[in-house]
Amino acid sequence: MRKWLLLAAAILLEVTATLSLRGALDHPALYVLVAVGYVGSFTVLALVLRAGLALGVAYGIWGASGVALTAILAALFFGDPLTGVMGIGVALVIGGVLCVELGAQSAQSAGSARAPRSHDEGAPS
Repeated sequence: MRKWLLLAAAILLEVTATLSLRGALDHPALYVLVAVGYVGSFTVLALVLRAGLALGVAYGIWGASGVALTAILAALFFGDPLTGVMGIGVALVIGGVLCVELGAQSAQSAGSARAPRSHDEGAPS
């Protein structure tokens, strides 16, 4: 559970930094938030990897979620366009992330079922 909370924090930091980048065009003081957000996001993403989440899963979810959230929030905060085609794209990104996660879980389950026994297991004492 800890790794998922950390991943959510990394995503929120990245999205905050990216939205702040847009806001910094009008309010340059927000560049501080941009720097802190990106550094924080990568730092927390490293903690996610250290907690045991596979790189492909962590990066896929982090990147795709960041894209989807940024597109939606930029439409809300800045009036950026969010057309039906873009909505379909966001849905496909989310679907792709789900496929990666489900595939990773399936591979992990299959790998643990086929894990080789150590030399000590099953050996007569």
